[in-house]
Amino acid sequence: MSTPRFYCPCTLPDSGLFELPAEAAHHALRVLRLRAGDRVQLFDGAGAACDARIQAAQGKHITVQVLGSVPGISASALEIVLAQAMTSSDKMDWIVQKAVELGAAAIQPVQTRYSVAKLTPERAEKRSEHWRGVVIAACEQSGRNSLMAVQPLRELSHWLAEERSLSGSKFVLHPEGSTALHLQPVPAGRVVLLIGPEGGLAPDEIQMAKQAGFNAILLGPRILRTETAALAGLSALQTLWGEFL
Repeated sequence: MSTPRFYCPCTLPDSGLFELPAEAAHHALRVLRLRAGDRVQLFDGAGAACDARIQAAQGKHITVQVLGSVPGISASALEIVLAQAMTSSDKMDWIVQKAVELGAAAIQPVQTRYSVAKLTPERAEKRSEHWRGVVIAACEQSGRNSLMAVQPLRELSHWLAEERSLSGSKFVLHPEGSTALHLQPVPAGRVVLLIGPEGGLAPDEIQMAKQAGFNAILLGPRILRTETAALAGLSALQTLWGEFL
């Protein structure tokens, strides 16, 4: 059994006793049924991690003895921003989870014309909080020490207008893309990957993306579902220029 990992959004000590945050303590006690003497690993979401042993577990509180820092898994050297069109809640959760595992630096949810899910500002904020929880759980499972950033939901046109002034390599996956990913120059900075919804991006949305500096990329001969396209695109980027080499 692998060592349980817990997110602790604070400065981790190098040694000594440390009390787990309430949410981590609840998960350790009520879900994993951990007890005194069990080994755990803590990470702060910014890259630091340490090994520890549970010293005491009483009521709702867990105190651990910090045994020393550990290197853990660093962030990918390839800074990938996944701009994902809103899709159904289950698919979106799955995409967020797998983007963490595949080393994306950030996810930018975007509202497009053919998006199945249409969220009010209030619901969008609640979904963002939910996705942050998905990110934390995925980091705990995958060994990643740095949290993937979850950006606020944006209308595609507004987000693309801002992207016009930003540098980096920008790609939009499209069945009628004119070139392949492996033919593109090696990225020198951030990489932005735009994925459409279940119904695809509208022609004028593709045009707006091109005007913002996005290259329309064809990823294989078959039409992919939105969740497949996101994972295939991230994997291809990591294979060509990132940590899958």
